[in-house]
Amino acid sequence: MENKVPENPSKNRKGDFSPLVAVTAFLVTLYLIANLMAVKIITVGSLSLFDAGTITFPFAYMLGDVLAEVWGYKTAKKVIILTFIANAMLVIFTSIGIILPYPDYMENIQNAYAAIYSYVPRIVAASLISFLLGELANAKVLVWMRDRQGNGRNLWMRTIGSSAVGYLFDTVFFVLIAFTGTAPAKDLLSMIVVQYAAKLLIEAIAGTPLAYAAIGYIKRKYS
Repeated sequence: MENKVPENPSKNRKGDFSPLVAVTAFLVTLYLIANLMAVKIITVGSLSLFDAGTITFPFAYMLGDVLAEVWGYKTAKKVIILTFIANAMLVIFTSIGIILPYPDYMENIQNAYAAIYSYVPRIVAASLISFLLGELANAKVLVWMRDRQGNGRNLWMRTIGSSAVGYLFDTVFFVLIAFTGTAPAKDLLSMIVVQYAAKLLIEAIAGTPLAYAAIGYIKRKYS
């Protein structure tokens, strides 16, 4: 079994900034960005492919892989729940912003704000459900694969393999909950297929190399 970084590595060296704090902050930020960007649908011709938030998801999953690989499933689960709470707060406070009074000369901005953020609760509800299912499955599978391999090698197999499972839960539930009733069935199917493929492609090309770099750095400096 490979060595794990202690759950609070900032205690190891006085003055060091905990990498767990940084990974958590970036993970929360990426999911907040994804939920705001998901309102925009990317199309080619007449076919809807995926929402713009898909761009950030592989990087969020990469950070989920880092959490599970370095700190283990229990810590990853805590951060996932924290991210869940942060996204719920996004819905609550942006919804409050919609009903607050505004001056007449800001009516156009108010309408634009309401058009975007009145749709966000549905997006975030879909995201919260798919996020919990996908990220927990991703972390669980990665830790299971790591423990089965035992030697810490073949990280790429764990990151891509666990993400393939996590993306399946995440993509199917997100698209169905977020867009059923607002898009035709053929667009829902195309979004599921293209989103799933796009996430895996970005994971393989960019997410996994970044995971290697982040995990290697943290283990060298804090183990």
